[in-house]
Amino acid sequence: MNSNNKTFQTSIHLAIGFTLLIWSIKIFEVVFGWNLHQLGVYPQRMSGLMGVITAPLIHGSWQHLISNTLPLILLGGFLSYGYPKSHRWTMLLIWLLSGIGVWLFGRESYHFGSSGLAHGMFFFLFIGGIIRRDKRSIALLMLAFFMYGSMLMTIFPREIGISYEYHFFGASAGAFCAFLFRHWDPKPIRKKYEWEDEEDDEVKEWEQEVEQEQKLQQKGDL
Repeated sequence: MNSNNKTFQTSIHLAIGFTLLIWSIKIFEVVFGWNLHQLGVYPQRMSGLMGVITAPLIHGSWQHLISNTLPLILLGGFLSYGYPKSHRWTMLLIWLLSGIGVWLFGRESYHFGSSGLAHGMFFFLFIGGIIRRDKRSIALLMLAFFMYGSMLMTIFPREIGISYEYHFFGASAGAFCAFLFRHWDPKPIRKKYEWEDEEDDEVKEWEQEVEQEQKLQQKGDL
């Protein structure tokens, strides 16, 4: 249990570290009067292609940033805790594929914000739990769904000023990674209780008795 607690704490600390980074960027933007919106993804412009890398770090308002903060911490913590081997590649692919999808198919406007990452992590946890079906993956699926199940609907157009494209392509990338990395992380070892060992022994004894009886019957027939 102590090892699991330390692993979970480390996972949360990593997620908090990323949120501190995007908060620092927003603070510097406000303090120095910068306008970083042009670092977003602008579809089908070569100059907007750089946003594939920079867009998740930029937020249009404090409300935009605040709404993404808690999902990033919790879903990021769940992801790195439940999928220690694949979470880094998963985050990288969600980051890149969501931005590329927006650049190819998004509306003509600057798209930015880390909500695409949050949707990607949610859909990875959701699809991963369905595919893997081990206790830990299912528990993380249920936690993610309980907290952010509404993300199943926010991949569709709702409000004009919100980039549903980033939500949609982030979710698509997360689902893709769940299939791609489904065998990377070993399933947790299932704890076996003493009464289960006793049952296994009884079953083995019963099977041996049945085999002996079958052999005796075969000899009698001969």
